[in-house]
Amino acid sequence: MTFEAALRSAVGPEHVLIDPDLRASYERDWTGRFSGESRAVVRPATAGEVARVLEACTGARVPVVVQGGNTGLVGGGVPPAGPADNPPVLLVTTRLADLGEVSLAARQVTVGAGTTLAALAAHARAAGLDFGVDLAARESATAGGMVATNAGGIRVLRHGSMREQVAGVEAVLADGRIVSRLDGLAKDSTGYDIGHLLAGSEGTLAVLTRLRLRLVAAEPERAVAFVAVAGTSDAVDLLASILPKLPGLCAAELCFARGVELVARHLGIRPPLEGAGDAYVLVEVAGEVDPVDDLLAALASCPQVLDATVAASAADRARLWALREGHTEAISTLGVPVKLDVSVPVTRLAELAGRLPDAVAAAEPAADLLIFGHLAEANLHVNVLGAADTEGVTSAVLSLVASLGGSISSEHGVGRAKARWLGLSRSRAEIDVMRSVKAAFDPLGLLNPGVLLPAE
Repeated sequence: MTFEAALRSAVGPEHVLIDPDLRASYERDWTGRFSGESRAVVRPATAGEVARVLEACTGARVPVVVQGGNTGLVGGGVPPAGPADNPPVLLVTTRLADLGEVSLAARQVTVGAGTTLAALAAHARAAGLDFGVDLAARESATAGGMVATNAGGIRVLRHGSMREQVAGVEAVLADGRIVSRLDGLAKDSTGYDIGHLLAGSEGTLAVLTRLRLRLVAAEPERAVAFVAVAGTSDAVDLLASILPKLPGLCAAELCFARGVELVARHLGIRPPLEGAGDAYVLVEVAGEVDPVDDLLAALASCPQVLDATVAASAADRARLWALREGHTEAISTLGVPVKLDVSVPVTRLAELAGRLPDAVAAAEPAADLLIFGHLAEANLHVNVLGAADTEGVTSAVLSLVASLGGSISSEHGVGRAKARWLGLSRSRAEIDVMRSVKAAFDPLGLLNPGVLLPAE
């Protein structure tokens, strides 16, 4: 049996795409920065089908790239660029989309790794609960991809990143063996937690097929404020002031005047609080009762507030959130940016924001810089437009972040884009341990080669 025939036998002929035109949309990431050629695109629907695909790939020594919703920003879900003597199979998980019954007693649910965040959240809400992680790509991002990158999003302040939501996993190892721990036990001290190890592994250790995820209480009442402040330092001080006063605070986002103006123009609206400050903080408070009065009282006590608008209705909240969540789309209308996702200690956030323009200009004088991010986690999304020397800009920004004690990847993963700079955030000893773990799970090095770990 030929290799292609083995793939067709594993998942069905209609789910093995060989023709270049059929593969093309899977082989390029949505930003347009990363693309490469695969041998075939394969779309399994069960863990058993994934196992048979991986058995065939291991037997033929063919590498495998794992892709969820293809919303990644670091090139980890598409084949590597350039000609390849042994192009990979691109294993797409979107057909692994089953939704299990919600356990109200355990506040957990088991879902397929290809389930979209939007579908997962709707399923939880229909049962009277909610899912703790949310992000702008909710309609496309998959649960498996979010666990694989340890995605964060806009609610980390309240509920933590994806690793904190994982109560169990089912995954397929490179040789086709299936590892399954989906019981969701609240207490289990029987050794290594493989589920948490796979969170953040970016498909380099195993292919996630099902996930047991924690759910949170539904908080139907919400209020959102869009607050103008003088700059990043005042934004940090504002957050420190309101945190103890608002136990229901679930989001604190940071953006700047130029970005808000760009988003407003893209949306065809006039920016709120125009000219009131150089930076803006969007905060959301949730609870079982209307939190508007508490939010207004907290803001009234903060000298950092230059002006503010508060929304309680769903429509008004959505309009304010659009000013923050519309940044990525609005920036993309100007070109394909170098996108870098970084974090620093919160005490260094203002310094990072202040020094970024000079760092970028030194590497690429004609480049255009736009930043926004998650205030509570001191996480900035750095977008550099018009950079001819993408590696020079990347090195300048990541080196600055490292000098401030930060991380080169806060929530998007390392992927292919940042692998060579992993040593800025991890010691040689840590990287050696990571290589040892990789070798134990995937001794032939077939799963997502070139992702996360730098070339030796």
